[in-house]
Amino acid sequence: MSAVADKLPLSGVVIAKDEGDRIGRCVASLAALCREVIVLDSGSGDDTVAVARAAGARVEQQPWLGFAAQKNAAIARATQPWVLLLDADEWLDAAAGSTLRTLFAGGAVERADVWRLQRRTHFLGTPLQHGGWGREPVERLFRPDLRYLPAEVHEKLDLAGRRVAAVPARIEHDTARSFAEYADKLQRYAQLWAQQRRAAGQRAGALAAPLHAAAYWLKNYLLRGGFLDGPMARRFHALHTRYVFLKYKLLRG
Repeated sequence: MSAVADKLPLSGVVIAKDEGDRIGRCVASLAALCREVIVLDSGSGDDTVAVARAAGARVEQQPWLGFAAQKNAAIARATQPWVLLLDADEWLDAAAGSTLRTLFAGGAVERADVWRLQRRTHFLGTPLQHGGWGREPVERLFRPDLRYLPAEVHEKLDLAGRRVAAVPARIEHDTARSFAEYADKLQRYAQLWAQQRRAAGQRAGALAAPLHAAAYWLKNYLLRGGFLDGPMARRFHALHTRYVFLKYKLLRG
């Protein structure tokens, strides 16, 4: 069987900018499975383009449109009957390929329009098995006519009228290069989130920030067992508690 014939009818899709240190792992995991891999680059100043091409991707260029619009532009370039979308800091684990091949082999993939995979987050070398971050359901395998709803951050697919199912294939997510970088990233996300909510006419009350932050810590670090992942997990959840606080503080204005 030829290498092309062995691939699934999938377009692997990634958006990227300045991801040269990790885009190769992402693309390679997709290229082992997908008939095509498309990286939509938004003006990288490092070796992202060269690394992605070397790993098997077709690289195209598009100035940054925002998270949702950029992903939609990438999906529009797909030519296969199914799309498998990853972020540049994600990759399929070793067993995911076999699981997805089984899904396609018997035609079971046709039972839904969107398939949820399981994502496990890693934080500075620590895999987070607990606290809601070890098996996070994410909609990443879908028909190519789907699009993301307009959003500044935390974009979601428009699932209206779509059949959604789950498959136990894992995505690994290496979320941060450093503590400081991740803290800055969450601060930007908080600003975008608050900006989006304020534009929609929403505001937060005086107690929203501390109450939501406390609820995050109680739910994810304590009740869901985030503390079981060790000291690095404590730093991760502390950052996310701060992020939740900041979101609602900014929304109150």
